[in-house]
Amino acid sequence: MTARRHKYPEAAQILRVEESWLRRHIKKLPHSKKGRVVTFSDADLERIDALFHHEPTTGPLATAVTPASGISSHPLSNLRPLPGRKSTLAHT
Repeated sequence: MTARRHKYPEAAQILRVEESWLRRHIKKLPHSKKGRVVTFSDADLERIDALFHHEPTTGPLATAVTPASGISSHPLSNLRPLPGRKSTLAHT
């Protein structure tokens, strides 16, 4: 059984985007090209969907990111920005 190949109109319909969006972003998207014919496999469409998938970072649906056991957090993760210059100049 061969893998299914989708041309622009069908791929756009599956991804629920405009065909013009696919054409504008083709250089950044996984696809196959033979001559001038561009096709997308089911795996390509899944990868495109994953590339543009966003998870909430705040709110009740946000997933808490916990470092894996044995792996410390990034050494610079505790750094915070210094106060602005205006606040330090006011004290001088």
